Formats: sequence, structure tokens, C-alpha cells
Amino acid sequence: MSKTTATIRKIVIPTYAEAPAEKLPMFAENRVHQRFTGNPYPNAVVIRTPEKTKFDKTYEAVVLENDYIELVILPEIGGKIQPGQKIAITCGSRGINHNAVMARAIVDFVKSKGAEPYIVAAMGSHGGATAEGQLQILKDYGITEEAMGCPVKSSMETVQIGISGVRHQPVYVDKNASEADGIILYNRIKPHTSFRGPYESGLMKMMAIGLGKQKGAESIHHQSPAIMHELVEEYGRTILENAPVLGGIAIIENAYDDTYLIKGLSPEEIISEEPKLKEISYKTIAHLLFDKCDVLVVDKIGKNISGDGMDPNVSGRFVQPKYCSGGIQAEKCVILDLTDETHGNAQGIGLAEVTTRRLFNKMKLEMTYPTGVTNTFLHLMKIPMIMDNDREAMQLALMCCPEAEDHDHMKMIRIPNTAHIGVIEISEGMLPLVENNPNFEVLTEPYDLPFDENGNLF
Repeated sequence: MSKTTATIRKIVIPTYAEAPAEKLPMFAENRVHQRFTGNPYPNAVVIRTPEKTKFDKTYEAVVLENDYIELVILPEIGGKIQPGQKIAITCGSRGINHNAVMARAIVDFVKSKGAEPYIVAAMGSHGGATAEGQLQILKDYGITEEAMGCPVKSSMETVQIGISGVRHQPVYVDKNASEADGIILYNRIKPHTSFRGPYESGLMKMMAIGLGKQKGAESIHHQSPAIMHELVEEYGRTILENAPVLGGIAIIENAYDDTYLIKGLSPEEIISEEPKLKEISYKTIAHLLFDKCDVLVVDKIGKNISGDGMDPNVSGRFVQPKYCSGGIQAEKCVILDLTDETHGNAQGIGLAEVTTRRLFNKMKLEMTYPTGVTNTFLHLMKIPMIMDNDREAMQLALMCCPEAEDHDHMKMIRIPNTAHIGVIEISEGMLPLVENNPNFEVLTEPYDLPFDENGNLF
């Protein structure tokens, strides 16, 4: 077991510069309607977006160190942990880079205070809305009792923690968390996929929906999407007032899905600072550097990638476009497969027009439906047109783009998933958009897509 030390000092961390904030996300305009001619699918080339330049930035903080990680913690959190206390540490269902390493560092820090940590699954209705399913999700991230050196608890049972201050509704939290002497929140902060507000995906939402389990998630989602951001804040504030929340560890990732910022927040700072961190996350998230294309091909979707299977802030496919916008505008979207980590949960498949028989055969209704019923977005589970293989799926999508500007030079983008878009494939028709553009590096000459004998790419 690695020894953990905690010190107060100034540290210098190479930090990615923040990009200028865009007043509005990218959107499509000046679309031209033409009749279809040309090849059923274009040749492809691979391009890469160069990494942003880092600079040295000085931070003043409590630094927790072991052989694996430096973790920034504010004194207000650690000072509240007393020997012998039982401390619950929340872990969610999203894939965070270095997830298990950071979770273990928090566990070790709690142990260094003489307290008894344990991890609780805080992920609403994910994992098929079962305790076993949520344990499996954590296991996939390497968060197990053996790896963490502490118990990992999962239950769908909740207790009412209070009544919300504005709408006077019952607010629930995970029973295991409610029995702790203190709760440390641990989650990534990023733009939400279905609503906009001061608090989106982050610590406040983890309290309101993650710790609320299926019961709490249903309570919020079964109300109007127009007020979801208000409910997240209202329920979160109620939990802060009535539960022993010691603070939170907020994670922000950059466009390359790597750790950008780790910050400890006291309960008061969750309220005041999380909206500021959310604004930083808007500047650091990945997005495709194109306004539009004819066809977007996504190799894999999954709940480990995004709540909607694929992040609409990248794909442009929002479950509630009335309340959210951004991402690329693609006339047609093709999804080829599911991640292994999603365990058959195909939520988000309804945002595409075409998919494959391979994905359809992997889809498990018992994993997919509970989340949809909880969030009420039933169209996320609709089955698009199913083609026998990748080639036919892409060909169909390209044939059905009446708004394409040039049917002889179709614009297609292929990405592995919405979390990893540093290296992507584009069709020859998009080369004029990247040539002499310093934001891109062309890595290959045009080549035929490498379909195997069954018409699949992988």
C-alpha cells in the first residue's frame, strides 16, 4: 500500500490555457439543398487536432501525495474529518480519467485522518436501476473493495433527507450515504446534455440525482425539463442543509479527456464556485472543429461516455434541442456499436438515423429501458434503421442526404466516440476545410475504408 502524505504549500502545475468563451455554440447555416449524385460513400483520410499549449500556473492548496497522484484539497474539507468517523465517498457512472487512482487517493486521505472511509454508488438509475448493476459499473472503472482498500457499497434504498425549500417536495439520498458521519462528493464537472443552468453535470447534480438514486432521479425528471436546472439546485441545497456533506472534489477534463483541474470545495464553495468551474468546463470540452457535415459516424456509444450514449455537445444530437444547442450539425448520424462498459445499455441510439445489426444484437432492453423511464426521454431508446454491416449503414446514410452541398464530394466524419476526437477520419470532400488550417494536421493520404469480408470496420 502506498504511503500518503498531506502538506500545505504552493505548487506549480502545467495547465492548459483557457480558450476564449464562445457566446453561442457552433451552428449550421446557409445549407444548400441538392439532388443526390455521386458515390455511395467517400474515401477517408485521418486528421488530428494538435494539443493545446500548457503553461506553468501556481496554486496554493493542501496537497495529498502518494506514489500515484497529487490531489488538491482545501483545508476546510480535511479539517472536518475526525478519527473514528465513517466517511462516505461518492462515485458515479461516468468514465473519469484516472478514476480509480483519484478515488483511492481520497480514501487514503480519509484514512490518514484516522477515519473509516467507504465508497457509495451515486448514479441515479444507471446500471439497470439495480444495486448489482451499479457495482458492476464501478468495477469496470477499477473501483473495487480490493483496489480501494475499503468497502464499496451499493443500494437502491433511499431515505428522505428533507423538504425542498421552494417547491416543498421530498428530497431523498442513498441510505448508505445517510448513515455516514460525513460525505465527500467526488465527480466531474461538465456541460449537461439536456439542460442549461448555473449547475449542470457536477457535484450539485450528483447530490440531487446521483445520491437520490432512482427515486430522486424520477422526482426531478418527471417534472418539466424547463425547470430541471432549478430542481437540481433546489434539491442539492436541501441535501447540503440536511446531510453531513463535508465538501467535494471537483474534476475538470480537457478536450483530450485528460485531467485539467482538480479542486476541493467546501459545502459553501459548492454553491458559489461550482458555477464558475462549469464555465471553465465549457471552454475545455472537446468539440469538432467543423460547423457541419453530411454524415457523422460514431464507432461506439455508451453510458460510460455520456448520459446520452454520445455527448451532444460534440455530436449536436440533443435530446431536448429546445433547451440546449451546440456541437456539429450533421444531416445524418450513424452509430456502429456499443462500448463494453455500457453492458448493453443503448440509451442514445434513438438520436441516430442508422445503426448496425451488431449493435442491435448487443442491446439489452433490461439495461436500456430503466434509465429512459426514469428520465422520461423515451425517444432516446427508439431503434433507427438497422443495416447488416458498417458499410451498408454508412452507404445508406450518405445516400439519404438531400441537403448535401456537393453530392460528388460528400462530407463525412468518423469518430471513435464523443470522448476521443483528437484523431478522426474525414472524407476527401472535407480536405479543403483542413488544408492550410493550423488547427489540423493531415496524417495520411486518402485511402479506401478498410471494410473486412463481412463489410465491417472492426
